[in-house]
Amino acid sequence: MAGPLCLARRLHVSAPVILRQALRSFSVTAARPRETAAAETAIRSESRNSPAIFDEEFDDSDVVVPREAWIETLDTSVASPLTGLIHLHPRVFGAYPRLDLIHENVVWQQKYRAVNTAHTKLRSEVRGGGKKPWPQKGLGRARHGSIRSPLWRGGGSVPAQANTTQFYMLPFFKRVRGLTSTLSAKFAQDDLKVVENLDIPSDESGYLQKLCEDRAWGISVLFVDDTDLMPRNITLASDTLMHMNLMPVYGLNVHSMLKHETLVLTVAAVRRIEERLLYHMNRPDLTMAHKKFKK
Repeated sequence: MAGPLCLARRLHVSAPVILRQALRSFSVTAARPRETAAAETAIRSESRNSPAIFDEEFDDSDVVVPREAWIETLDTSVASPLTGLIHLHPRVFGAYPRLDLIHENVVWQQKYRAVNTAHTKLRSEVRGGGKKPWPQKGLGRARHGSIRSPLWRGGGSVPAQANTTQFYMLPFFKRVRGLTSTLSAKFAQDDLKVVENLDIPSDESGYLQKLCEDRAWGISVLFVDDTDLMPRNITLASDTLMHMNLMPVYGLNVHSMLKHETLVLTVAAVRRIEERLLYHMNRPDLTMAHKKFKK
């Protein structure tokens, strides 16, 4: 009997201790998810307030120092418009600006849509000339069959001009080098801005005008994104502003960049431009005749 009684007394004494340990472990286990969630929230808020730095490492052997640009936001309700820093490839945004190639690109873009509508009449289109002016023989004069021959005053023109185009194709690598020269010139003049995205909190045109005025971006601004599906608010806000335009990366050209005072690129657009231009500047089918444009 002593054995069962001692066992019962021992269980009776240790029962509160076991209960306290169970309650303590339950409270700690229940509080641990709350502490974890609070810590994750603090980390997210801290990361949201800290600047984003896109310090991409370029694998080109000839790259010495990448260019750096501030990343801004289009939301004017935040305390600071600067949200981070981005590294730009120096062969795209830090190249030596070839003004001759920029001029050739501008002239090419202005002419490839031009059509000369000047029209001169053929001998069949001018008036008169239905009758032979004099007999073929007997008068000692030169032989003529019509007074509207190109040999006569008031006659038709040979060859006639009608709707002639001025289109010609600029060499491919001159076009590539023209883009890098224009981007580099814009960046050197502080007329190239990088933003996170094109999201704005309002779809009113006055908000976009006030934003560009406060940032000193000038009257004409070109916004470029990596896709042609632009956000709704900036699309509606710029719809009535003829001097503020939206453009996808695949439509970026020298004439449009020079026509606008400020060029605004998203982070995705910057990476897409670097990807495409660097590929074409290092493409495997590059011939010796085109290697001079890489410098």
